[in-house]
Amino acid sequence: MSDKKIIAVLGATGAQGGGLVHAILDDADGPFRVRAITRDAGSSKAAALAERGAEVVEATLADEESLRAAFEGAHGVFIVTNFWETFSADVELAQAAAAARAVKAAGVSHVVWSTLDDTRPVLQGRVPVLQERYTVPHFDAKAEADEFFRASGVPTTFLRTTFYWDNFATQMKLQRGEDGKLVLALPMGEAKLSGIAAEDIGRTAHGVFLAGEKYRGEVVSIAGEHLTGAQYADAFAEVLGEPVTYYAVPHDDFRAMGLPAGDELGNMFQFYTEGERDFVGARDLGAVREINPRLKNFRTWLEEHAAEVKQG
Repeated sequence: MSDKKIIAVLGATGAQGGGLVHAILDDADGPFRVRAITRDAGSSKAAALAERGAEVVEATLADEESLRAAFEGAHGVFIVTNFWETFSADVELAQAAAAARAVKAAGVSHVVWSTLDDTRPVLQGRVPVLQERYTVPHFDAKAEADEFFRASGVPTTFLRTTFYWDNFATQMKLQRGEDGKLVLALPMGEAKLSGIAAEDIGRTAHGVFLAGEKYRGEVVSIAGEHLTGAQYADAFAEVLGEPVTYYAVPHDDFRAMGLPAGDELGNMFQFYTEGERDFVGARDLGAVREINPRLKNFRTWLEEHAAEVKQG
């Protein structure tokens, strides 16, 4: 145990960080041991990780000194921020800056930073401006924060993620129309939506750490599969055993629905649609699978979560 390198994982009880924690724990003969960082070491999820053999420590992105202490002695650190806790790009930027300073102070050898693309080159002037200077704040702020890690001098892999299929089991569940039939309402037109199982983000981060120096300083853009709305609907129909109709919601209609963060999400889907060529093109599924051989396609994810996604 003592000769294994420590990988410290922020968000260890969440979707992305949890995927990495479990990937390391599952790889009992591998070169790493895991330090699971959480805001509450006494939570049931943290206790379950400790039971499996993870070192569990408390730290928070709001307390830079706690981060530095949590990163001390670690070979690698996985950093993820959660825009949806505060809905503030400025808070997310401050958190990323604190994390970048902390990894430098702790002398970490390799960071994997969970980030996203800057949407402004595609959307500027075409969608509502949000939080004064952004088009999709939870994308754009992460893209801006990339510079904190470059400036830190700590070797960093920029892991550009994408839409979680897990959203289909929560806020984007299928709905039933007036005729009782299932409908997938998605503002994607005829474009392909790159999706991924959230746990595969962490598993891919594990593969990046295992690769040593190969991806240090590199941008690694990931997805599990690229499907149109109609293809998603067909997959739902096959797995759930009943027809599912795809409805391509116009972006302006989606923004006008009055949903929480509706402008943010409407702009996001417009970016996925209008930026499809470059966004999908940057995500080579074969290359991602080389890093993460366990990478799931949508059908595999859906078969595991069928009960959660079915509405009504």
